[in-house]
Amino acid sequence: MYNIKVRKLIFLVFPLYLLGATVFLCRVDAPIHPITEEYILRSLSRAEAYSSPLIIQLNTPGGLDTSMRKIMRRIMNSPVPVIVYVAPSGARAASAGFFIALSADFIAMAPGTNMGAAHPVAMGQKMDKVMSEKVAEDASALIRSLAQMRGRNVKAAEEAVLKSRSFNEKEALSLHLADAVAKNLDDLLSLLDGKTLKKPDGREILLKTRGARVQEIKMNFREKFLTVLANPSLAYFLLMLGLLGLYFEFSHPGAVIPGVVGGISLILAFFAFQILPINIAGLLLIFLGIGLFIAEAKVQGFGLLGIGGGVSLFIGSLMLINTSDPAMKPSLSVISATVIGITVIVLFLIYLISRVIREKPMTGPEGMIGEEGEVFADFVDGKGKVFVHGELWNAVSTQDLKRGETVVVTGIKGMTLQVKRASD
Repeated sequence: MYNIKVRKLIFLVFPLYLLGATVFLCRVDAPIHPITEEYILRSLSRAEAYSSPLIIQLNTPGGLDTSMRKIMRRIMNSPVPVIVYVAPSGARAASAGFFIALSADFIAMAPGTNMGAAHPVAMGQKMDKVMSEKVAEDASALIRSLAQMRGRNVKAAEEAVLKSRSFNEKEALSLHLADAVAKNLDDLLSLLDGKTLKKPDGREILLKTRGARVQEIKMNFREKFLTVLANPSLAYFLLMLGLLGLYFEFSHPGAVIPGVVGGISLILAFFAFQILPINIAGLLLIFLGIGLFIAEAKVQGFGLLGIGGGVSLFIGSLMLINTSDPAMKPSLSVISATVIGITVIVLFLIYLISRVIREKPMTGPEGMIGEEGEVFADFVDGKGKVFVHGELWNAVSTQDLKRGETVVVTGIKGMTLQVKRASD
């Protein structure tokens, strides 16, 4: 009985011994949105459960303000040390990433990295002067508060917001925005060892990281899949592909493949839109554009409805994702190329359809009109027989026709042709 208790005690204490030599790591290489938010917060919860530091290796162009603020609050109120490491070389912590970095207990940067450029921007929507100033002042107040709380350069941090300044690793270090430049994770752990980090609540934590075991917390399958779908350009492309596929299916019932591909693409696009901040007005304009394309095919509006559909698609695409951060929007080049491509394809198909409608039918009873044939037997009382398309037909005519004469079909009634002499 005593041995069993000792074993239980060993199993309880042994993991605690390892915790002091463990540092958790999460790698963020994407815009800041609800999925990266979920990943960072999950990693932070894991580190807190083991009372171990968390290193966030950050490379982001920015992202959503709402997700950024949730991450910041969680970092600042976490009981464990949180280190933001802007890496690898070539990485950046721009816009929302800059705010997240300044909320951390310690900032390190790899050589050849930069951070800053945090001025609020609007793309696809216009802010008046008053609103633009309000947004900028709000962001400026937040960054000043962060810098003061963390003992960093308030003026330089504010310039990153108001003047869109960006700083490389040497500039950030000299201006006291960053705390260290580390070549790699091992170098960072050596730099952190023995440092005392002060939390916002006044607590001080001594780090012992030299030779620590780095345990990476990777994205699970759901987070990876949603991160790929959350790419605004991909989500937008899936939406347009889905609508185009359904347009083909409605225009040519029974094609099957366009309908299947279109349906799957639309479902994936709407799944991604649960992550991205969608503007309903923009989505409705896109649907209106497709509706105008369908109307053009039905009523033959001389291309006006089709052009209107293209304009509606373009405006709706610009409005589709409701955020001021360009990193969370499909690029203007992607929107332009997609809208122009779809408009050209649809108008070309409408042209082909209209040309087929205007052409004389080639099959069926209507296809006999205008065909030439030969009289097989003299017409008596306006009735006779003719060869047309290699077939013998009963025929009627107001003319006296003789065997061997060439005739033209002018009409058809039931199984009887109406003909006249070809030379007339």
